[in-house]
Amino acid sequence: MELFGFNLEEILYWHWWVVAGVFFVLEVLSMSFFFLWLGASAVIVGFILLIAPEMSWQLQFIIWAGVSAADVLVWRLYKKKTAVTEIKSDEPHLNKRGDQYIDRTFTLEEPIVNGFGKVKVDDSIWKVECSSDLEAGSKVKVNAVEGTVLQVEAAE
Repeated sequence: MELFGFNLEEILYWHWWVVAGVFFVLEVLSMSFFFLWLGASAVIVGFILLIAPEMSWQLQFIIWAGVSAADVLVWRLYKKKTAVTEIKSDEPHLNKRGDQYIDRTFTLEEPIVNGFGKVKVDDSIWKVECSSDLEAGSKVKVNAVEGTVLQVEAAE
């Protein structure tokens, strides 16, 4: 049988190693840890074919497919078992600047009109949203952050 002009009856061990090399190059380009296991399986089939050169091409592909599926399955189970579900940090709000302002009180830079205003926080101006209108200079407490808008309420 021929595939892409190549007679499958003439597959040698080194053909599998070339296929493995192609998969390894694809892995380097994709960084998915998927092609790595297909390449590793091709290396294994190449070694098996080196030991048993009379193996039919159908059996070679069955072994390659089976070992590839087993490799991918074992890898996914391993990753699922060893995955870190929650990373503890001593600075949980480090890259979430707005979250650092929750429960803090600030003075309005501009009045809140129609639910929106501005407040100066440290070295920047933040847009604020409030359910009631407030005068400039009023104290507001930050309850939440939605994107770049601080959700505030009047402070006591």
